[in-house]
Amino acid sequence: MWAGYLGAAALWYACVAWLPLESFRRLPDPVAVLTEWLSPQPTYGISIFTAAYYKHMLYSTWRATAAFAAATLLGVPLGIGIGWSRSFSGFASALLGLLRPVPPLAWVPLAILIFAGSEAAVIFVTFLVAFFATALNTAVGVKSIDPDFFRAAACLGASRRHILVDVVLPGALPNIFTGLQIAMGAAWFSLAAGEMIAAQYGLGFLIMESYNLIQFPTIVIAMATLGLLGYLSSALIRLAGNRLMRWREQSIGFAA
Repeated sequence: MWAGYLGAAALWYACVAWLPLESFRRLPDPVAVLTEWLSPQPTYGISIFTAAYYKHMLYSTWRATAAFAAATLLGVPLGIGIGWSRSFSGFASALLGLLRPVPPLAWVPLAILIFAGSEAAVIFVTFLVAFFATALNTAVGVKSIDPDFFRAAACLGASRRHILVDVVLPGALPNIFTGLQIAMGAAWFSLAAGEMIAAQYGLGFLIMESYNLIQFPTIVIAMATLGLLGYLSSALIRLAGNRLMRWREQSIGFAA
């Protein structure tokens, strides 16, 4: 892992320092970025020692978390309904199939018109991408459950509520958490795009503002921070999923 990081940094430095291309020479090298990032008195006002840096981080984290929570609360039940009910699947899948290919940035003008403030508009745009990923992966998880489990539960007299709790949710859980990890990553990149257009704070806004002010090290700092936050949030979801699915690992181990 560290060899990959160091190799990427070395390639980055070589492209900036030695390639005879003017486009690369305008970019900051890793040393310049780290110096600015770790400086108590940064040239462009953004480093780990400045309050503005953490203010942008908090705004982005709040928006991504709110969008992800809404996508989970709405996307998981919708995905279960699509995977479990054929009639509901025919109704909802057609609508999802129509809306899912629309890029998140295409929703920004409508979101600004629909919602009173830019804050809700950015969260809505971020929510859409995470919502589709969550709903579709949940539906795939439900549809992948062996039909024999449903027949066995029905033969034992299980009600629909018991089938949902004891068959559908455990059977779809691996796909649900896969969808949640994808949704969190998608939320971060759509968040940055929304913040560039319709926000006054946040890491996406910081990237665009730094570009307009020709503060190239700050752009890379904001990009790296987005990557770190996205990685950590996905890791937390993965950890929660592993803890909730210990029974699955044990059953696989016993089966082996």
